[in-house]
Amino acid sequence: MYDFTADDVFEMAKQLERNGAKFYQEAAQHTGNPEYKKLLQMLSDMEIEHEKIFIKLRSELSGNEKSSTVFDPQNESVLYLRALADTKVFFEKEIDFSSIEKRAQSRYTG
Repeated sequence: MYDFTADDVFEMAKQLERNGAKFYQEAAQHTGNPEYKKLLQMLSDMEIEHEKIFIKLRSELSGNEKSSTVFDPQNESVLYLRALADTKVFFEKEIDFSSIEKRAQSRYTG
């Protein structure tokens, strides 16, 4: 059983934002459409701003909110959250970004 602290959750949130920013940045680099590039860059920038918010919120936590309530000497709960963040939302894998443009075009044309 895992018992996550607020500190753990903010760490996972930061990782999700980093992953999202990286994903959108890479997608922006792979599109030839200036409008899509601008949108994807804006989304990446938003993720970076979200990460800053989580960093600030995390810094305001009390010691109580950072302390684990279960025995976890190897810090496995944080590793578990990090694995979730890296695999369940913005996957750490190679992505064929060309399909993004094709899908976007089909959405707008019809």
